[in-house]
Amino acid sequence: MASHVGTRCIRYSGRDGGGTTAHGIKRLYDIGRLALRAPHLDLPRRGEYNPSMELVGKVVVVTGASMGIGEAIAKLFAEEGANVVLLSRDAARAEAARTRIGCLDRTAALSCDVRNSEEIDRVLALTLHHFKRIDVWINNAGHGLLDSVAQADMQACHEMFETNFFGAMSAMQAVIPVMRQQGGGSIINISSVAGHIPVPFHASYSATKFALNAIGKAAGVELKNDGIHVLTVCPGYVRTAFSENAVRGNELKKVRPGSVRGITAERVAHATLNGYLKQKREVIVPWTMHVPVKLYQLFPYLVERAMGRMVK
Repeated sequence: MASHVGTRCIRYSGRDGGGTTAHGIKRLYDIGRLALRAPHLDLPRRGEYNPSMELVGKVVVVTGASMGIGEAIAKLFAEEGANVVLLSRDAARAEAARTRIGCLDRTAALSCDVRNSEEIDRVLALTLHHFKRIDVWINNAGHGLLDSVAQADMQACHEMFETNFFGAMSAMQAVIPVMRQQGGGSIINISSVAGHIPVPFHASYSATKFALNAIGKAAGVELKNDGIHVLTVCPGYVRTAFSENAVRGNELKKVRPGSVRGITAERVAHATLNGYLKQKREVIVPWTMHVPVKLYQLFPYLVERAMGRMVK
């Protein structure tokens, strides 16, 4: 599979086979590993890093970018002038999303399963080799699990945590040293309102988002003095193929007001961009979801009773 950066073409051996020899990939991998460790390599130093939040010329990496929210964010950031690397477990789907987005001279598509830290290191190496830095890393990869607490398959729960939470944390641990060396950067975690309000029959998914909210907000405090900004984005109901792509368990029930259609992935992308530009610590979208979030904090019983009535 080929990924185009400018007029150059990167071919690599990934999960899907093909590409160059193992020796060539090992060399690119080693370049990236050295870039993380050696201060003398050609990465921007603290005095050279541009702290401006404007995206023109910035390097942005988006996981889970082959569809839905991830693709919408990649498209919007590319339209704002960023160089965007789209990551997906399926290289062909990432390339298809890149083609739909356009801006082919400033985008690349790579395969990456965030459950595997070696694959994260590989795409980090390739990105650093070609762009010399990473300004924004966006953790969007994730999926749902539709089942009750009593019936949920534990293996499915473990696999979901590996993607939704541990994959994001592993990516953060990989990119933070790069951002520290270059003098700053931004990490954006795409979470959910389900990380504020536990949703019945989606409890395991909610748990991954509660954990992601916690790690993002704590990291924001830890990394502030390093010039690294951490943003957590919590969408409410979004009109994507999330439910269709979720792992379906034994007890399938929905908790959703019949009148709610959900917002578009593009709206989430614009809220993410706005939160990045304004250096917010958290964005809840749409703004109307602030009401149930705050209500749950103050009067959880009322929200839980309402959700109980909505179960279908």
